[in-house]
Amino acid sequence: MATTGAQATKADEHGGSMLTVLIALGANALIAVAKTAAALLTGSASMVAESAHSWADTGNEALLLVAERKAGKEPDLAHPLGYGRAAYVWSMIAAFGLFTAGSILSVMHGISALQDEGPGEDYLVAYSVLAVAFVLEGVSFVQALRQTRAGAAKLAMRPLRFVLDTSQTTLRAVFFEDAAALLGILLAAGGLALHEVTGEAVWDAVGSILVGVLLGLVAVLLIVRNGQFLVGQVVAPFTRRRVLSALLDDPEIEQVTFAHMEYVGPSRIFVIAAVDLVADDRESVLRGRLQAVEDRLHEDPLITRAVLSLSAPGEGPLGTDD
Repeated sequence: MATTGAQATKADEHGGSMLTVLIALGANALIAVAKTAAALLTGSASMVAESAHSWADTGNEALLLVAERKAGKEPDLAHPLGYGRAAYVWSMIAAFGLFTAGSILSVMHGISALQDEGPGEDYLVAYSVLAVAFVLEGVSFVQALRQTRAGAAKLAMRPLRFVLDTSQTTLRAVFFEDAAALLGILLAAGGLALHEVTGEAVWDAVGSILVGVLLGLVAVLLIVRNGQFLVGQVVAPFTRRRVLSALLDDPEIEQVTFAHMEYVGPSRIFVIAAVDLVADDRESVLRGRLQAVEDRLHEDPLITRAVLSLSAPGEGPLGTDD
C-alpha cells in the first residue's frame, strides 16, 4: 500500500472534519444569539423554534469537537483497537441533544402557540435575522458539502451516498444539521410570512412544529447511523475491495479465503482474514511469514489491526468483488 499517501489522506480527512466542525460551531453560536434576540423582540413561535434549533446545533458542534479529540487517542493496553468508536458515542449524544433540545422543544412550543391570536410585530427584525442566519448557515454547509464532494469524488460515489456511508461521523452530522438548518429557516420564514399576510398566528405555530419535526427526522437518522457503527459496521464495499487488493497483491499470498473488516472508528478498520501463502514451509516459518504480511498491512493508517491465519483445507478463494 502507498503508506505516505494513505497517511496524507487520513490527515486530510481529520483536518477537514475539524475545520468543518469549527466553522459550523462559530456560525451556529452567532446565529443562536441573533435568533434569540429576534424571538424576544417578535414573540414569534417560529423564531423561538429556530433559536432552540441553533442553540442545540451549537451544543452539538461542541460535542462533535469532543468526539474528534476522544477518537484521536492512540491505542493502549486497555483499548488495543484504539478509541475511535468514542466518536460515535459522542456523536450519538449530540444527536440526542438535537432531538430533545431542538425537536421536542420546537414541537411543544408550536403546539402551545396554536391558540395564539392576532398579528405579530417586528417582522422586519425576524426576516433580517433569518436572512443573516441563512447566509451563515450556507457558509457552514458549503464547507461540509465541499468536504463531502471531495471524498465522494475519490471513490466515484454520489455525494449523498458518500455522506450516508462514510465512517466520518462528524462530517455526516454537520452536513445534515446544516442542511436541516437551511430548510428550517425557510420553514420559519414561510410561517412568519403567512402570519403577516393572513393575520393568523396559527401559521407561525405550524412553522415551529414543522421545524421540530425536521430536527427530529435528522436526529433519528444520526442516532441510527451512529448506533450501527457502534455495534459493528462492516466496511463499505470500496474499502473492502481496497484491502482485498492489498492482500492479493502481496507476494507472500496465493489466495484469500475469508475476510472480515469492520470499522473501529472514523477511517479505522479491524481486519481478520484467512490466507494461503505461496509455497509450503515449516509451521514456525509460516508464522513468521504471516506476521510479516500483517506488519505490511499495519503500515496503512486505515488499518488499526490486522489478524491473519492460514486457510482451512478446501476453502475457495475470494476475489476483490466478494
